[in-house]
Amino acid sequence: QVQLVESGGGLVQPGGSLRLSCAASGFTFSNSAMSWYRQAPGKERELVAAITRAGGITNYADSVKGRFTISRDNAKNTLYLQMDSLKPEDTAVYYCYAIGSRYWGKGTLVTVSS
Repeated sequence: QVQLVESGGGLVQPGGSLRLSCAASGFTFSNSAMSWYRQAPGKERELVAAITRAGGITNYADSVKGRFTISRDNAKNTLYLQMDSLKPEDTAVYYCYAIGSRYWGKGTLVTVSS
C-alpha cells in the first residue's frame, strides 16, 4: 500500500538547521509532484514547498523563501526539505504530501526553541 514516512524532525535552536526526509513507497514516486505542508498548534495546515516530478520547478511559501529548500531523489523514492535559519514560528508538524492524491504522511515534529 502507499506509504509516506517522514523523518528528521526534532528540537533545534533558533538559527539552526534540520533536514527532513520523506520515504515513499507503494506508488510511482517519479510520476508524482510532491510537497511539504506544516501545521502549527491551533493553526490551519499550510503549504510550505512543492516540487515537480523531475524536480525542475519548485515553489515556496513566502514565509520560508530563501531559508528552506525542497528537493527529491527519484532513484531513492525520497523527498527532502532542508531548513536553515530556523525561527520559533517554524515550529510545527511537517507533512509530506503527494500532490493530487489522498496520500499524506503521519508527520514529523519540528520544534524551534532556545
